Amino acid sequence: MTATEPTGTIASTENASTENAASTASAGTRTPAEAMAAARDHLLGLQAPEGWWKGELQTNVTMDAEDLLLREFLGIRTADDTREAARWIRSQQAPDGTWANFHDGPPDLSTTVEAYVALRLAGDEPDAPHMRRAAAFVRGEGGIPATRVFTRFWLAMFGHWSWDELPALPPEMVFLPRWFPLNVYDFACWARQTIVPLTVVAAKRPVRPLPFELEELRSGRAVRRGRRGLPGWDEAFTALDRALRVYERRPLPGLRKAALRRAGEWIIARQEPDGSWGGIQPPWVYSLLALHLLGHGLDHPVVRRGLDGLERFTIRDARGRRLEACQSPVWDTVLAMNALVDAGLPADHPALETAAGWVVGEEVQGPGDWSVRRPDLPPGGWAFEFDNDYYPDTDDTAEAVLALSRVDHPEAEPAVERGVRWMAGMVSRDGGFGAFDADNTRALCRRLPFCDFGEVIDPPSADVTAHVVEALSHRGMADSTLVKRAVVWLLKAQEDDGSWFGRWGANHVYGTGSVVPALVAAGVRPGKPAIRRAVRWLERHQREDGGWGEDLRSYRDPEWVGHGVSTPSQTAWALLALLAAGERGRTVERGVRWLTEHQRPDGTWDEEHFTGTGFPGDFYINYHLYRLVFPLSALGRYVKETGS
Repeated sequence: MTATEPTGTIASTENASTENAASTASAGTRTPAEAMAAARDHLLGLQAPEGWWKGELQTNVTMDAEDLLLREFLGIRTADDTREAARWIRSQQAPDGTWANFHDGPPDLSTTVEAYVALRLAGDEPDAPHMRRAAAFVRGEGGIPATRVFTRFWLAMFGHWSWDELPALPPEMVFLPRWFPLNVYDFACWARQTIVPLTVVAAKRPVRPLPFELEELRSGRAVRRGRRGLPGWDEAFTALDRALRVYERRPLPGLRKAALRRAGEWIIARQEPDGSWGGIQPPWVYSLLALHLLGHGLDHPVVRRGLDGLERFTIRDARGRRLEACQSPVWDTVLAMNALVDAGLPADHPALETAAGWVVGEEVQGPGDWSVRRPDLPPGGWAFEFDNDYYPDTDDTAEAVLALSRVDHPEAEPAVERGVRWMAGMVSRDGGFGAFDADNTRALCRRLPFCDFGEVIDPPSADVTAHVVEALSHRGMADSTLVKRAVVWLLKAQEDDGSWFGRWGANHVYGTGSVVPALVAAGVRPGKPAIRRAVRWLERHQREDGGWGEDLRSYRDPEWVGHGVSTPSQTAWALLALLAAGERGRTVERGVRWLTEHQRPDGTWDEEHFTGTGFPGDFYINYHLYRLVFPLSALGRYVKETGS
C-alpha cells in the first residue's frame, strides 16, 4: 500500500455511505430523542429472559476452516457440517478469489490458504474459477512457505509441510520457573493457553494425509520473512531455535515424557465448565488436538465436553454454518446496561434489575492464572464469556462495576466492592492496566520464531486503563493515588497528534473515545491542553458526511489513522468524547445528525465494517451489538445535556 492509496479508497466508499444516508433520510429522520427511544426499545427487545444480552461476535473464515480441519484430523467431520461451512466460506470470498481478515479489508494470504484447503475438503475442485483465482493469489504472494506459522502447523499435520521446517516448540518449557525468561506466564493468557497445547502437537509431529495434493499453492520461489524486533535479537533467537531443533531430534526421554504429562495436566486443569479453554477458539482447538495426541479418546469426558461445547459457538442460518471465535455476553450485557441508563431508564427498571442479577451471578470468585503475579490478591471481577473462571479481566470488570453501581439490586454492592478491590490490585508497576494480567510486559516473547501472528503479551493499554479510571472515579476514588497514577499514565500515553491508541477497538477513535470521558470523570478539566488536543483531533477527523470511521489498516499504516468509512459505533465513540469534553457545537450536531439519519426503522443501525480488535494488525472483530449500544449511549447523553 502506498501513502496515497487510503485517500482514494476512502473517497469511493464514503460516496456509497453518503448515498445510503440520503436513502435512509428520505424515509424520514427522527429527532435525537426519538432516535434514542427507538434504539432503547430495540435493545430492550433483545434481552434474554435470564437477563443477558449477546450479539454475534463475527471474525473471519479461519474459524470455520480450522473447525473443519480439526474434525478431519479427529475423524468426525460430517457431510452436513462440511457442506454448510463451505457455503459460508464461499460467501465471504472476494471477487478476486481471496479472503480478508475484516470486511472490505485487503487480501490475507494465510486466511486464503486455510479457506482454500477447507473448500478442497468440501469437494471444490482446483480448476473451479473461484479456486483458480484463490490459488493464483497464493502463488503470487509466495505460496505456502510465506504463510504464518499457525497455518503451516495445520498443513504439517496433514503432510503438506515439513515439521522440520517449523520453529522448535519443546513442551519442556512448561518446567521453566516463573522468574525465568520465556516461561509460559510471560505470555498473555490467550497466548499461553495456545502455546502449551501446541508444544504437545509439535512434539508428537502427527501426519494424517489429506486425500488431495496442494501443488497449485506452491510458488517455487524463496520467501524471506521479516519480523519486527531489536537489532541483534533476531540472530539470538535464530541461534536459540537452532539449538532447540538439535534437542528436538534427540530429546531426553524421561524429561520429554514428564513434560508431556505436565502439559496434559496443565491443559485439563484449565478447561472451563462449558468445555472450552478460555472461551476462545485457538486454545480450544489446540487443546483438543493435544489431548487427542496424548491418548485421550473421543469418548474421554474432557474431550467429549470440549467437542460438545463447540456447538454453542456455532451459528446456522440461511448463509451457512459458522463459528464464533468467542462469545461476549458479560461485555455486551454491561455495555447494554450502561447504555440504557444513559438513555434515561430508571435504576429500578425490571430489565436492569434482571440484568444486574445475572451479572452478579457471573462474578468470578476463585483464583486463576492472574494469581501467579498477584498471589495475595483476593478474587473478584468479571470475565468476557458465559464460562471463563480462570481469566477475569479488568476491562469487563470496570464496565460491570460501572453498570452495577448505576442500578438497584440488593446483591450488587458486595460484588462491586470485591470487583473494585480485585481490579485495583491488578495495576501494573507503571500505573497502567492490562486486560488479564498485571505486569505482563516481557517483550522478548514477541521475538520467538513461532510468534508471527497476533500480540502475545498483555501490557497496559490506554483504553483498558481509561475504563478502570472511569469506573473507580464513579466509585468516589478519583482522588486516590491509584487513580492519579493511572491518569498520569494516560496523559503520558497521548499521541503527538492528540489521540490515544486503541488496543481493543479500532483504533485511535476508540482510544480517544475511551480516554477523554475517563479523564474528565477523574477530575481533569475539559479546558486542559490534553483534552483540547483530543477534541481538535476528533474535529479534524470528522468525515464529510458528519460521522467518524477508522479503517483497521491504521494499525499497520499510519496513513489510515482516523480515516475510514463512517460507522455507528465509531461515530458514537467520538461523540462520547466530545460530549464529555463539553462540546456542543457544529461538530457534535453533525455527528448526532449522522446517527439519526442512518438509523434503521427498527431502531438499530447497520454496521458491516469491523470496529473491534483482537490482535492489532492481525485479528479483528465485528461485535454485532456495538452498532446499537454505543449510539444509544451517545444519543442518551446528548439528549440529557441538550433536552432535544
